[in-house]
Amino acid sequence: MNTNTNTNTGVGNTRVWQVSGTAPQAGELAEAAALMREGGTIAFPTETVYGLGADARRTEAVERIFGAKGRPSDNPLIVHIADTAQLAELTLPLGAEEAALAERLMARFWPGPLTLVLPVKPGAVSPRVTAGLDTVAVRMPAHPVALQLIAESGCPLAAPSANRSGRPSPTLAAHVRDDLSGRIDGIVDGGAAGVGLESTVVEIAGGDSVRILRPGGVTAEALREVAAHVAYDAVAAPGAGMGEGGTAADAAAAPRSPGMKYAHYAPQGLMQLVKGEPDAVSAYIRAETAAARERGERTGVLAFAEHAARYDADCVLVVGSLAQLETAAHGLYGALREFDARGVQRIWAETCPEHGIGHALMNRLAKAAGHAVVRV
Repeated sequence: MNTNTNTNTGVGNTRVWQVSGTAPQAGELAEAAALMREGGTIAFPTETVYGLGADARRTEAVERIFGAKGRPSDNPLIVHIADTAQLAELTLPLGAEEAALAERLMARFWPGPLTLVLPVKPGAVSPRVTAGLDTVAVRMPAHPVALQLIAESGCPLAAPSANRSGRPSPTLAAHVRDDLSGRIDGIVDGGAAGVGLESTVVEIAGGDSVRILRPGGVTAEALREVAAHVAYDAVAAPGAGMGEGGTAADAAAAPRSPGMKYAHYAPQGLMQLVKGEPDAVSAYIRAETAAARERGERTGVLAFAEHAARYDADCVLVVGSLAQLETAAHGLYGALREFDARGVQRIWAETCPEHGIGHALMNRLAKAAGHAVVRV
């Protein structure tokens, strides 16, 4: 096993294990798994983003996640498992129709980027995981490193994204090191994450219905192939966060899922989304970047490949293609971190249609911009 050590003087040591992201060898994760069993905090890759894991059953371990991230205490965590048999240890039985739907969802999307919010078995996990709710969010990640680490540790792992709270989520181990080196026990470096956006979170809303609490890697269109009825929570609906959905009461309510309440994913520069016809959008952004540069501000544009040549900001980053929004989802968080690395102070971002993965992409962009949107 190739083990490196990063030292952060006065804060502590964070170990780094380099492993194969496709087929970790037997024994490569033994040390990280042992630290998990001892109450440690370990970052590891999933098919969505890197997660920061700890034994979901141990409150002191879970509290170390909150401390490392600076995460609000009323924000629940997702529990990651490696085998559906672990569900019986964590959750209460559902009614017959609801259980049948849950089975279909798991058969179709697990392992994968779908999180199910289910009734929690009393005492099964730390109350810090559920944020005092009577439900627990559970998923089975589709990444060989994550599955092997969970299995070898023997622990259900509470694991939010492995970044400082509010920062763009990490899709590379280097992103984790930038945010959390010295604050956590270790990082399993298994290469780049896949989807690039966090999981879709759903709750079974009775009978053959699901409600989307957070859009993500599994689209509403895919869910409709399994469930008879698919609805959205107000803060997760298309247009929410773009001035078109949600209410003050929604924002004030205790979040039933991660990603429902607090600002997330933000770069250090001030960011604004620009929505409208492509010609009007590009004209507005060009005028705004020119004015900002006159003021001496370093400017950035987050553009789709089809339009990037229209811009002459200090930093123009292509997030992906409108024709293949999966590429944009994969590149979003890396692009937001690149703006920070280049010292960009003002950022303008193009928008995309909110269908398929575009819904989750716009959900994250709206949060990254603090819901600052202009229509042109």
